[in-house]
This record gives sequence, C-alpha cells and structure tokens, in this order.
Amino acid sequence: MSESPPPSKRRGRFFRFGAASVVLLGVVGYLVVQYDTGGGPSGPGCRVVSAKGDGATYEFTPEQAVNAATITAVGTARDLPERAVTIALATALQESALRNIDFGDRDSLGLFQQRPSQGWGTPEEIMDPAYSAGKFYDGLEEVPGYTRLPLTVAAQRVQLSGFPQAYAKHEPDATLLAAALTGRRSAATLTCEGRPAATRAAGTDAVREALARDFGRDALEPAGTEVGDPAGPSAPGDADAGSDGRTMTLPVSTGADPGRKGRDQGWQLAYWAVANASALHIERVAYAGQEWTAGDDGRWSPVDDEDDEDGKNSAGSDGGAGGGADSVRITTAR
Repeated sequence: MSESPPPSKRRGRFFRFGAASVVLLGVVGYLVVQYDTGGGPSGPGCRVVSAKGDGATYEFTPEQAVNAATITAVGTARDLPERAVTIALATALQESALRNIDFGDRDSLGLFQQRPSQGWGTPEEIMDPAYSAGKFYDGLEEVPGYTRLPLTVAAQRVQLSGFPQAYAKHEPDATLLAAALTGRRSAATLTCEGRPAATRAAGTDAVREALARDFGRDALEPAGTEVGDPAGPSAPGDADAGSDGRTMTLPVSTGADPGRKGRDQGWQLAYWAVANASALHIERVAYAGQEWTAGDDGRWSPVDDEDDEDGKNSAGSDGGAGGGADSVRITTAR
C-alpha cells in the first residue's frame, strides 16, 4: 500500500488541477463561440421571411438587426454586389453572432473579431460597426474573384480564422438577410416589433446621424446640399415642410433603373429604418404604398388614406412615401 502524499503535495495537486480546469473551460468556451454563434435569439424581435414560398426564415434581436443593416449599408454604399454583403454577414454571424462584443480570442473585438495587434485599427475604431464592416470589405475587395469563390474561401482569405469551415453553416441565413437588407423585397421581407427603447437617443437628428454613419454622407446628400439645408427641401433626411419635426422624407431615385438605384434602394432604406426602430425610436415607416408601425404585429400593411395624427395621410403631403416609390417616409416617436 502506497503512502498518502503529504498535505502540501495534495494541495499542490488540487491547485494544479483547478488551474488546468479553468484553462480547459476557457478553450471549450472559445470553441463553442466559434462553432455555435449565430443561433436563434431567445426572443424574436425581428424576422426575415423568404418571399419564395420555401419557408425560410431568420429571427434575431433588434441589436443584431441594427448591426446587420449597418454591414449591408456599408457594402451597398460602396456599390458592392449582394454576394459581398452575404459573405460579410455570414462572417459576422460566425465571429460574433452579429453582436458588437468587446471580447474574444486574444485581443479580438467587435462584429468581425478583428485584432488591433494585427493592424485592423484601434480598439475604439474596431468597436464602431461601420468602421469594422468597412475594414472587412477592404480586405474582401483585395481577394481576386471573390464573388465566384465558395463563401468559406472568400471569408477565410480576409479573416485567416482557425475554423474556416465554420462560415459555411451561416450561408443560408446570410443569403436571406442580404436579400432583404439590400432591398430585394421580391426575395425576402424584414419585419420588427420595434418597441422604442427609452434609453436611446431619438428624433430625426439621430436618424440623420445614423444614416450618414451607415451609408455615408456623400451617398445621402445631393452635391452641394447639406442635410437639413432649407435651400434644398428634397435633400435626403429633410423633415417634411409643416411637420412637427418628427417626420423626415428620404427621396428615392427611381429613374429608368428598377434595380438598387430605384425601388430596391427604397426598400433598403425602409428596412434599414425598421431594423433601427428600437434604437432610434422610429414609430412608423412608409414606402411604396406599404406602412410599418412600431409595437404592431410587425407586418407591413397597405397605407391607410385617412388622415393620421399629423393632419395628413400616411403618404405625406406629396403622396410620395406611402403612395409611390419616390420617397421613404420615417416618423419618430414623440
């Protein structure tokens, strides 16, 4: 029979075992994050539904919706194809579950788990979703023929991840999200419950700031016209004349192009507003004869022509936002 080790050795073994357990739990936690992020949220705040009749849906939180809309807006503002947005969304789904987290493997941060020590930017920059999305697209655009590559290959050439195949499982959800958030209503529809949070900034100024942050000021302002400039009443972000300051109209350039510059652009702006409804206290969004209202069942409904609380119909004084496809009308909560 062997002798029992003295108490000091037993304590040493206990502490070594405890330290090893902590390390093991940390490794397991990291692997779980890498393989299982992007799953369904605990409560459905927003939902994307396929319009193809295939039953495909994706449910996510308002926080995730805001980040997905930002990633999409940054990509389309660069005039990148929908495939680029899909790759970016799948990457963020894997890396952070579309959450702007301030932790990760080693010094990884943000939506794309970018590392300051590897030249992605300062921690403050990386924690800015628009900045981090832009840096991802910078890397993606340097990948030759990325639109023709498998999603895992394209994403990996930017991310250099230790788990490159993990991106593949997010491709269906990312494809559905990209279709909706780029404005392809014929492919997918976005709805949100949109109950405004009382702790965030509100009003049209906050909406203007967020639009400029995500789409870029140049993309939202006609040449030589500042947002809110009285000399340019049709400038994107201007409040309707005679309104109480809660309503703004975003003109949509339909022209002869029915693609992104036309109706798709309008639906992208409308869905962007719905995705940001909780964060920006957006109460109502109207476009192309359809209207969404916060706190409702989240579905888009045909515009009611009866006078609303502002003394005009939902289409606005010019009939553009609700009755036509030439502008998106956004109304913030009181």
